Amino acid sequence: MDVINLLTEANKITELYTYKKAGFLNGNILSIVQVENRTLDFHVHENSDELFYVIEGSFYLETEGEKSKVNTGEFIIVPKGVKHRPVVTVLTKFLMIELSGTLNKENSGDYYEE
Repeated sequence: MDVINLLTEANKITELYTYKKAGFLNGNILSIVQVENRTLDFHVHENSDELFYVIEGSFYLETEGEKSKVNTGEFIIVPKGVKHRPVVTVLTKFLMIELSGTLNKENSGDYYEE
């Protein structure tokens, strides 16, 4: 068992859009990534919820008809089957939790590595 400091791990990432796997939990992958000036296309995960926890910064999570701002220390869960997209303008560091296989090149802007 390891103790993980999310901010320390996020600060070790030197490039934008590089997903660092921080752990695994019951079939879920915990990934840390830093993003800036990026809006993904709307997409949907049919088989898994997705959690975005903001380690540092802020972003908007858009769904069809709703836009939520998520700030440092906050998280939002996107239920499976909900069409959504993250909109990131300022440098933001995330922890993302999702079922293994949910995140891929198609819905990460072509940056996710298995």
